[in-house]
Amino acid sequence: MDLHDHPARDPDGPFDAPVTFDDVAERIGSVPIDGTPDEMRRAYAWLIRGDALGRPIPVGRPARIGQVQGWAVPPGRDAETASDVEIRVVWLHGGGYVFGSPETHWRAAATFAARLGETVFMPRYPLAPEALWPAPLRDALDVARAVQDRGLALAVVGDSAGGHLTLGTVLQLAREGRPATVAAVFSPNADRTGLSDTREPNSETDAMNNDEDDRRCASISTGPVDLPDDDVTISPLVDDLSLLPPLWVEVGGTEVLLGEAQILAEKGKEAGAQVELHVEPDAFHMWQLWTPWLAEADASLQRAAGFVADHLR
Repeated sequence: MDLHDHPARDPDGPFDAPVTFDDVAERIGSVPIDGTPDEMRRAYAWLIRGDALGRPIPVGRPARIGQVQGWAVPPGRDAETASDVEIRVVWLHGGGYVFGSPETHWRAAATFAARLGETVFMPRYPLAPEALWPAPLRDALDVARAVQDRGLALAVVGDSAGGHLTLGTVLQLAREGRPATVAAVFSPNADRTGLSDTREPNSETDAMNNDEDDRRCASISTGPVDLPDDDVTISPLVDDLSLLPPLWVEVGGTEVLLGEAQILAEKGKEAGAQVELHVEPDAFHMWQLWTPWLAEADASLQRAAGFVADHLR
């Protein structure tokens, strides 16, 4: 597919030609995500979209599933999008529960939708510190239950904090006796109990994330409520992973959260769940967001979409 015909092409985005991991890492290094939550949101929007907050998403439309507003991305720029009552694929965006939005994640969702051939709904769940955990989980569960209440299969997809939210959502649904059909997570933030041994050492190699910033976002997201690290909504790795639906896991070989993804796959399989893991050797955190310019981003989204499609059929 020609870059200019790509479903997630953004003429106002940060690149105008194919790039490498090194090119993306250079851009990431030039836009620090720090300061107040509002400053972090503005910087993140500039990093990912090449603009300030507020620019409209160029594809799709506003939508609502359950009581949650969001954005529906069709499987092609010219495709007829499904009505809200037909959407069965939910993408939960990352950003540490402090920043990120459908606006920053639309390109990844658009590529995923095109590869899957289905409309994807991105909930606009509440962010911290304005809304503290578990507010995002309540919204994600509201959306997921609404899809299931319509008699539809349910696929839940998420990256980073959205991967954490995906795991929390599908595990709770299974406890309620209404398991999701399939799930996929990219670089999930899955543990606070210290099971992984890659957080500190890979802080030196992960261009997009480090343990200190990750922990700061976690602290902001919970606020003064001191939830224990082994609370299953905080650390899904210590939950009952036999409850997982068929799960696709993608993680970068250089990233802080590598160990958590590997442990998720190992413990999930030991518990009897179907878990498939792909480690992209040279990738850093959330490399999928750099579609369409980064070929490895497209390949990652293609792999996950193929897994999800097989189970939705």
